[in-house]
Amino acid sequence: MEVYYGFNYATSGWMILQSLPLLLSPSIIVTMLSPEVREATPLEIYFARSAGFTALTLGLITVLLTGSIPLATSFSETSSNLEDPTAPYALPTLVITTAYHAFVSFYCYTMWNETGNFGFGISTIVGTALAASGVWCVLFATSDGRISRKTGADKRTSGFPFKNVEADKRKSGKKGL
Repeated sequence: MEVYYGFNYATSGWMILQSLPLLLSPSIIVTMLSPEVREATPLEIYFARSAGFTALTLGLITVLLTGSIPLATSFSETSSNLEDPTAPYALPTLVITTAYHAFVSFYCYTMWNETGNFGFGISTIVGTALAASGVWCVLFATSDGRISRKTGADKRTSGFPFKNVEADKRKSGKKGL
């Protein structure tokens, strides 16, 4: 579960990091994206700030909906009184944010190939890493698994192609008693 919470915090941090330039200096962002040097129009500043607020909101909502920050309806409730420590929207939010990172990293990769811009390359690397982490969480962190209470090992593993000699010794030793 540490990877799952790490993915949620990394997703939130990356979205908040992307929102800060849009919120703090939209005219600089518009000037950098424009082929000619000119002042940003009020409409461009509005759209840049709206995109910044959207990314900031989605980053914060990701952490809240996935249960990374436990929420209670009142201050008197403790975490022991809650039925489920994870949020009911954890898996759908995980899938949506993973798809988001995959789409954005694909877009940044195509723009990086077209323009060779360093910023698109960094976004491709970070987005791909987050998308891969999200896929890992969807595949492995969402199931309860079959963990043995005695040994702590996963019961779904097999001995193929290697034999587990220590486990065979314990099994044969117990049968002889």
